[in-house]
Amino acid sequence: MFPVAALTAYLSILAVLSLYGFHRYWILFLYWRHYKSRAPLPTPPDPIEWPRVTVQLPLYNEFYVVERLLASVAALDYPSNKLQIQVLDDSTDESRALAERLVAEHRGRGLEIQHVARSDRRGFKAGALANGLKSATGEYVAIFDADFLPPADFLRRTLPWFVDPGLGMVQARWGHVNTGYSLLTRLQALLLDGHFLLEHTARNRSGAFFNFNGTAGVWRRRTIEEAGGWADDTLTEDLDISYRAQMTGWRFLFLPELVCPAELPVDMGAFRNQQHRWTKGALQVAKKILPTLWKSPAPFFVKLESTVHLTSNLAYPLVLLFSLLLFPSLVARRALGWPLWVGAIELTAFALTTASLLLFYSVAQREAFGGPLRLRAKDLPALMAFGVGMCVNNGRAVFEAFFNVSTEFRRTAKFNIRKPGEAWLAKKYRSARPVGALELMVGGYLAAAMAWSLRAGYYWSLPFLAIFLAGYLYVGFLSLRHAFQRA
Repeated sequence: MFPVAALTAYLSILAVLSLYGFHRYWILFLYWRHYKSRAPLPTPPDPIEWPRVTVQLPLYNEFYVVERLLASVAALDYPSNKLQIQVLDDSTDESRALAERLVAEHRGRGLEIQHVARSDRRGFKAGALANGLKSATGEYVAIFDADFLPPADFLRRTLPWFVDPGLGMVQARWGHVNTGYSLLTRLQALLLDGHFLLEHTARNRSGAFFNFNGTAGVWRRRTIEEAGGWADDTLTEDLDISYRAQMTGWRFLFLPELVCPAELPVDMGAFRNQQHRWTKGALQVAKKILPTLWKSPAPFFVKLESTVHLTSNLAYPLVLLFSLLLFPSLVARRALGWPLWVGAIELTAFALTTASLLLFYSVAQREAFGGPLRLRAKDLPALMAFGVGMCVNNGRAVFEAFFNVSTEFRRTAKFNIRKPGEAWLAKKYRSARPVGALELMVGGYLAAAMAWSLRAGYYWSLPFLAIFLAGYLYVGFLSLRHAFQRA
């Protein structure tokens, strides 16, 4: 009975994961079909006709990056009499005094800039943005997180698109100022480039819903208001309001050619917090939005693609369970006397899923850097393993979302790290939570499975096990190293 149950569960999960792999092929198809279908850039208005814009900068204990953020925003090439800047500061440390001083200095140079501080973090980022809107004077609202460096022409390149009265939001692509710092930052850059260049472009230009990413975008203020305003009942307020706005009829636009650089987390603990927040928040939005969306008159294609988009993080606990079932499935098939060639079926599914990853992120890199389609051999296999290794952390986030476990909004700490070799271990805001032990335990379990497979002659299972083992060990060791290292 146990061998049959183990194999049934194992093969069922493999079938579901294969569907998620095939969805990448679907995104690639949509991308290649629609990537040239954007309307031409509208003629920019005369300078005297530029609309009034409020730039919101939500901050929470950003001592290392607040100065460069304000310098970058102060350099925006936009009529000063049409620009309001709000520093929405929820800080509880000395970064608040630093922000106040910098705001006073920029105001002394003629910039219309306010330091808007709250006595508590109620609603976290969503609460800060909603509070800022009370005193905002702009018809449009641009939002930048603390680690972003908007180019000087950002507003001049986004505002002309709003001549379309049905357009509610324009999203720029995220760039990366420290891609080459470490393997961790290189892998993050790969993931984000795929998300923006392929997923956003494919969804936006095929007519599906896509989302504002919380920063590096401009909103029509009326869109925020008609969507019901910023809500703090999920950890991803940006994803939530994006779907609410598009369900009311507003259209969004993604500009892949407009790049807004930002700092990638160099601390594994900070990256885990970020991924936990994004994963849990997406499932919270799915629970909140999908029932209403499916009852709406939106096209079936939009409903289906939105469902896959919002529930894609279900793959994390499935991959974790798949990892744990690998060993029992091997023992079970030996007990049942299954021939070795049956493993060819799994190898085929594994190869197709792997190929979807390699092709997806290779195309993303071609679009990001130009030139012919290329495989980055040193990073793409590592990216596959890395995604598996994050399944413990992100799988926990999925279960918390399903069972309504309340957790605080943990921001992603940044340290103003841009070049390889720059030190960050002695800086504040480092994550000191001793995480990583569970990943190492799963890695030890898979190492035992590899040893058994070698003795049993199940060589076809080794590619699965090797990638999974490498992923869990990398995430586990790096998490513990960053938690316990000292400068």
